[in-house]
Amino acid sequence: MSSTANLSFLSGVAMNESRVVIYRDTFESSVAKMVFLIALGLAINYINGILVHTFRKHQIFYTNPRYILFGHLVLNDMLQLSLSVAMFVMSYTSREMLCPLCLILLSLSVLTNHNTPLNLAVMAVERYIAVCFPLNHVQLCTTQRTYVLIGSIWAMTTLIILPDIFILVATRPPEFFTSMVYCDRPKVFDHPIIMLKRDVQYIVYLSGIWLILIYTYSHIYFVARAAKSSTHDTKKARNTILLHGFQLLLCTLSYVDHFLLQILMIWFLQYIVHIAFVVYVIVQILPRLISSITYGLRDKVFRQHFIKYLVFTVIIKG
Repeated sequence: MSSTANLSFLSGVAMNESRVVIYRDTFESSVAKMVFLIALGLAINYINGILVHTFRKHQIFYTNPRYILFGHLVLNDMLQLSLSVAMFVMSYTSREMLCPLCLILLSLSVLTNHNTPLNLAVMAVERYIAVCFPLNHVQLCTTQRTYVLIGSIWAMTTLIILPDIFILVATRPPEFFTSMVYCDRPKVFDHPIIMLKRDVQYIVYLSGIWLILIYTYSHIYFVARAAKSSTHDTKKARNTILLHGFQLLLCTLSYVDHFLLQILMIWFLQYIVHIAFVVYVIVQILPRLISSITYGLRDKVFRQHFIKYLVFTVIIKG
């Protein structure tokens, strides 16, 4: 997931027999994009920050597994968004930094990016249990098990990046880890074994998560159909999983955005720098906003408290 690598010097390279044409962003366009992205990132994190504050202030939220998973998703999205915007800005200025710092940033970026689909899958399973096994929901979905699942999410995503670091240590000379490097995942983790492992992991990882979402949505749909009427909770659960599916689709695009841009370069080479920015916003920034809408604004209980805190902060700032 290296969308920022496609932005700063995403050089649309038009190659024929005699020349190579490289398209780069203008200074004015670069500044406009950075200002827009920073403003958008701050606005989304501001909304998510109020959601976290709402979650923290009311006991009903941090004793309910559904809200605990949502709180974790929002916190993860805030960290991911902050890293993404920071690395985007660096891609337009200087992306070179000390290798240890780069490895920390890249590791956090990989962890937070992979956490989101797993968190969405767990939330879909929780809704599936609530609708299809309502009598067992309290026993199966406890607060303690929810925190164990969150820990498991981090453990699973750690297993994705940890082998890459081990391979890097084994194949790079010691001086590499004290040097200045261009902080981009494909450039730092460029060993063929790492690239092959990453491709296999993406296929298995995303296939499993998509199967979970399809399975849970289908069963919720059939439960509603068998009852010959859809209750409010069933409709809401079904729509929530659909939103999760849309969010996951955007997350999935971040794994193939490089190939998508290569295809778009064939037809829109002259505008590829701007297209790359739009793709980046859609696959890296927009999913962070959908998280807020899915639960924070659609959930009646959460919405009441959220609006109260939002209005309060606007009045204070006004």
